[in-house]
Amino acid sequence: MYEIRILRPAIKDIANLPKGYAHLIAEHIDHLQENPRPPGAKKLHGRTDFSLRIGVYRILYEIDDENRTVTVYRVRHRREAYR
Repeated sequence: MYEIRILRPAIKDIANLPKGYAHLIAEHIDHLQENPRPPGAKKLHGRTDFSLRIGVYRILYEIDDENRTVTVYRVRHRREAYR
């Protein structure tokens, strides 16, 4: 089981989401404890980060297998996620 770390920018992003999406994203983040590479998660090109698609939003996170941690650093709309 992996430890989940959510950085302050991601917490602010989640707080600004519509309530339905905020709840859905929180559930998906919780599931990353058990499986940090769920179906649909994509590794970003040229980086060690991953992106998980939840509707029009993306959860951007890093996985540290050695320390068994998942660090969620942003939750952004798809238009802004990769800038």
